[in-house]
Amino acid sequence: MTIDEIKALDMEGVENRSMEIKEEMTAENADLETLSAEVSALEERKAAIVEEMKQAQAAVVAGAGKEIEKQEERHMATFAEVRSSEAYANAYAEYIKTGDDKELRSVLTENGVTAQGASAGVPVPTAVEDRIRTAWDNDAILSRVKRSNVKGILKVGFELSATPATVHAEGAAAPDEEVLNLGIVSLVPATLKKWITISDEAFDLKGQAFLDYIMDEVEYRIIKLAADTVVADITSAPTTATKTAASVAHVESTGIADIVNAVAALSDEAQNPVVIMNKASYAYYKGLAMAAGYAVDPFDGLEVLFNNTLDVATATPASGAVNKIAIVGDLNGESVNFTNGYEPTIKIDDLSLAEKDLIKIVGRLPMGHGVTACGRFAVITKTGA
Repeated sequence: MTIDEIKALDMEGVENRSMEIKEEMTAENADLETLSAEVSALEERKAAIVEEMKQAQAAVVAGAGKEIEKQEERHMATFAEVRSSEAYANAYAEYIKTGDDKELRSVLTENGVTAQGASAGVPVPTAVEDRIRTAWDNDAILSRVKRSNVKGILKVGFELSATPATVHAEGAAAPDEEVLNLGIVSLVPATLKKWITISDEAFDLKGQAFLDYIMDEVEYRIIKLAADTVVADITSAPTTATKTAASVAHVESTGIADIVNAVAALSDEAQNPVVIMNKASYAYYKGLAMAAGYAVDPFDGLEVLFNNTLDVATATPASGAVNKIAIVGDLNGESVNFTNGYEPTIKIDDLSLAEKDLIKIVGRLPMGHGVTACGRFAVITKTGA
């Protein structure tokens, strides 16, 4: 341990480290000189702690016990309070930069919460967690899908086909038993990954300022990729359901009635449909409304969400190709499973771009995803002649 680390130890830490050194001294090829120097430093720390205790006791006798009360309150801090502290945010920022969690765990140990936090990995500061959750909740697409946090592969059942309920008159013969066929969609985790480069000056930001900067950059890109992934799930789903995949209807574009025709292709279970399209396509449909003297609402009163990965309505597809220009449906028919929570894992690379004074920051987030209900979506298509 370094001198600074030893100075930060409490009495229990001094005793624990002293016991460890005794065992290390018996090991083959032990560095006895270094270990002896550490023992001397630990003895000095122990003497200093005893002197601090004597001074604190003298202060109590003199009627000034506030400092001891503060110390007791600090050691009784809850894990949530520690994660909300500035000291923890500063330590977490250094952990992201260096990959060394020693300072982070020291903050936990000093507050008596090591068993609550460190044993389960390195928890993010509360401000970071709240910020990321809020970002997911505020995204127009991701806030509407089914979200879960289940480890591993999540399997979601869906109704492939079923006979309808019947009206049964009193005294009549019993109705036939329902025939229900179920499919299962497996949400296999895939890693969403985005990386950015920042300057040395940005990397030198401290504590919460550094975390805010990094999370704003990486978080935005991860969430945007997640929304694009949901759109791709829907547009690539089969038009006929199978035992392992739910179906999505396709409606060929004819013009101003596209959205109405797509709504007609939805099942009764699509209770809160929205429209998702490219912003350029939105302008195209607004132009159709303008040409019709605004006598028709091309969006049929539905809320329009934007995603520019969809094809533009005015683009001409190649012969036989199919452009996907809009999605109409209830996003509750898509399921997303975050196997390790909502917070991206951050990795720092300060070597590969060092000659340019740039630092690479990689964000990774495992996510399982897929359409998990039939009849919830219709894709408006345009097929090349």
